[in-house]
Amino acid sequence: MAYASITDQIGNTPLIKANRLIKNKNVTLLLKLEGDNPGGSVKDRPAFNMINEALKRGDIKKGDYLVEATSGNTGIALALIAQILGLNMVLIMPENSTEERVKTMRAYGAEVILTPTEVGIEGSRDLAFKLRDEKGYTLLNQFENDDNWKAHYKTTGPEIWRDTNGEVTHFVSAMGTTGTIMGVSTYLKEKNKDITIVGAQPADGAKIPGIRKWPEEYIPKFFNRAKVDQVIEVSEEDAKVMTHRLAKEEGVFAGMSSGGSVHSAVKLAETLDSGVIVAIICDRGDRYLSSDLFD
Repeated sequence: MAYASITDQIGNTPLIKANRLIKNKNVTLLLKLEGDNPGGSVKDRPAFNMINEALKRGDIKKGDYLVEATSGNTGIALALIAQILGLNMVLIMPENSTEERVKTMRAYGAEVILTPTEVGIEGSRDLAFKLRDEKGYTLLNQFENDDNWKAHYKTTGPEIWRDTNGEVTHFVSAMGTTGTIMGVSTYLKEKNKDITIVGAQPADGAKIPGIRKWPEEYIPKFFNRAKVDQVIEVSEEDAKVMTHRLAKEEGVFAGMSSGGSVHSAVKLAETLDSGVIVAIICDRGDRYLSSDLFD
């Protein structure tokens, strides 16, 4: 089958059973491999939806300049999709981002601006607003844009429901922009209000790329705490160990946020009598090879 565009390959990612990670034989753990998206991460979904919906509404047009702050995966997805859809993309990210991510964004044609490590992603977000105001760029603002979480309401949630034949009992996701967990929660709760939604969040002081515990003033505007039934805090060490286990025991080569997500899912499985848990594998591990993740 031939596809009209690479964007037609976004979504419908595989759901595979983890066979060695959990000891409870009455619990099934399924891993949703978002690294199989063309841009290599779950962020392809909201990136496409934010740009495509803005084009359809007439908020932007081909040739316009878009700007966004990113810690990595969203930037890669936006760089890819903006180029395919005929827009200019300016991406702002902390200078301690991995070399693979920066080079990938530039390979897709985006302009990348690096901000000081000490100001974090919050500092990148502040600069994105400044460029919007001073240069007239369109800020997609993934942290407030409803087309972020709606991408998962339209695609990720329905895929999980379909591919588990409606048998999913628990959904586990790392929380960054919270778009994934908000969209999937909204959809799955409509199908079955008893499905438990679990968010993985860094423990105090832990730094896990792709997962954040936001300061109050930076909490994503569309985040609704009522849509998350349980939050499990993850240490850096636990996330790193699980990332290694995913590769060695399941053949799933992923980043550290996926380790955080699956650590939470395994911890959850220990408390259940039975169930079907779906955990998000956010991206692929190859974009972390220049970091110390796999040392």
